[in-house]
Amino acid sequence: MEAKNLEKAMDIYAKLITGEEISRTGPNGSLYEDYYGNTEVYVIVGLLLKKLNLNLYEYKESLFLSAGDANRVFGYTNEELKRSMGLRYNRELYLCFFLVYEILLAFYTDSGSYQFREFIRIEDVMEEATRALSVYTRDASVYDLDEEKQESFRAVALLWDELPASTGEAQEELRASRASKSGFVKLVFNFLVGEKLFVEMNKRYYPTGRFQAIVEHYFEEYRGQIYEALSKAADGESAGSCG
Repeated sequence: MEAKNLEKAMDIYAKLITGEEISRTGPNGSLYEDYYGNTEVYVIVGLLLKKLNLNLYEYKESLFLSAGDANRVFGYTNEELKRSMGLRYNRELYLCFFLVYEILLAFYTDSGSYQFREFIRIEDVMEEATRALSVYTRDASVYDLDEEKQESFRAVALLWDELPASTGEAQEELRASRASKSGFVKLVFNFLVGEKLFVEMNKRYYPTGRFQAIVEHYFEEYRGQIYEALSKAADGESAGSCG
């Protein structure tokens, strides 16, 4: 192993882990060329990321890093996500997971069916979530959930059904909160913007290259893991906490 190749590999890792973009045409273009043009650098980066449980994705000649499944160092536990988003209960977190899933479906239904759209709005997500969750709230028995099922998929649907559409503020003043449907969607989008997955402009949310790279590979590798976990919860199982 040549020292200069190890140094190049570490440079690539350092840039990616600190959120810098590595693309063929960007300021770090030489590192992109080192990654694909130098076999030893490519292998070292791959081994390093595998050991750290990190995934490297490419989209339009740009590299993006994402934490692997259950990564305790670079990912989030459920408790960390709740603190980050200002949530109190697991069912609120599971509702946010479901809203993320609906946002993903707005652009992809599977790995082979990208739906071209430039942006998505809060009201679009609200409409789709209401439609998808209404199958659970049609049954009156859902309103008699016992304490053991408070973290089930039906409890998520019930929480959504009980929320007002908004708290009366004007569209341009929508705030992230746990007090309304629009507030929950805004909480989710604030988190996604913070993770550099979306950018917001004039109340429209535009997916970034990072989003495109991660979502495309998500459907390839996990085949709807979020929905699967929530579906298990719908059968009365608790999805539990990662940490």
